Amino acid sequence: MWVEIDNKLMRELRFATHEEALAFVVRVTLLAEKENHHPEIYFTYARVLLSLTTHSAGNKVTQKDRDMGVKIDALLG
Repeated sequence: MWVEIDNKLMRELRFATHEEALAFVVRVTLLAEKENHHPEIYFTYARVLLSLTTHSAGNKVTQKDRDMGVKIDALLG
């Protein structure tokens, strides 16, 4: 579930293995390139923390971030 904290849309995910988490990060990265909207990604073993904000809007959460969050959620299946 995405939550808005300090002008960022954030989501934490935990995976069963490091490899599953890494594969997810790669899918997010490919999506980010396609959408030209790049989240901050923190990746530690089987934990991934994503943070979305629109820098061009003064580092605020915009509809662009919400749309990207929906697209990232779709990667989870």
